[in-house]
Amino acid sequence: MSNTQYLKPEVIRQIARLDLKAKFIVEGFISGLHQSPYHGFSVEFSEHRRYNSGDDLKDIDWNVLAKTDKLYIKKFQAETNLNCYLVVDTSASMRYGSGDHMNKLEYATCLAASIGYLMISQQDAVGLITFDERVRMYLPPRSKRSQLPNILGELARPSEAKKTDVPRVLMETAGLIRDRGLVILFSDLLGDVEPILSGLHRLRFGGHEVIVFHILDEAEAKFPFDGPTRFEDVESPEFVHADAASIREEYLRQIKDFVETYTTECFNAQIDYIQIDTSVPFDKALTSYLIKRKSRF
Repeated sequence: MSNTQYLKPEVIRQIARLDLKAKFIVEGFISGLHQSPYHGFSVEFSEHRRYNSGDDLKDIDWNVLAKTDKLYIKKFQAETNLNCYLVVDTSASMRYGSGDHMNKLEYATCLAASIGYLMISQQDAVGLITFDERVRMYLPPRSKRSQLPNILGELARPSEAKKTDVPRVLMETAGLIRDRGLVILFSDLLGDVEPILSGLHRLRFGGHEVIVFHILDEAEAKFPFDGPTRFEDVESPEFVHADAASIREEYLRQIKDFVETYTTECFNAQIDYIQIDTSVPFDKALTSYLIKRKSRF
């Protein structure tokens, strides 16, 4: 199997250990970039050379990568003091999954683990916050390589399936984080939009850069249902019976409005917003992250 096969969620789902999932995703991502066509960007520094297999990931120039989709080693790379906080929604709604795909929590966990792997490889300090209706765990950022097993261990730890309270958690997070940094949120953002946006604005007002990965299940994004269907609320005992065909058009309109609201409001607040579903290969999500980060730093 080629490394790039590990960018597919359905392949990664078959791997049991989270550390191997993150390793294979990052190696597949790097392999795919290494093989991609050169887009004509002239390298700006004479201290650069092309990446070779076996080079240390911490020496990759991520700014050049974002512009060219090609890997270059910057021979004299200054260390960075960036603090990054991975903020992962582990609530009951994130456990929803359809078909053979990962559920939303599995996808978010793999994506967060992969970004953590990349950042620690380039000597950034990375921390972790997990939450449902409140913050459940806070791991302060560290740049040492020993931090990665700590992050992966916490992400892999089983948790109770509880309700979501994203606005409350964003306010708690703003209180936890004292130094300015990069906050990356992984959530389905289910809940009232305005309070969630207020929480995101609070982080921005605190001087933090914010990237939001809005993760939906493929079925939530595309609504493949047909005929009489029972729809259950995963965070309460409530359910409804409906003819899926008769509500599809209205459902898709509301999902479109939901995403467009976040797109517009986050743009206006200089918050980077990336909407993906659980069928999207991980390289697309990681490329979006790198491009967004390049635009900010």
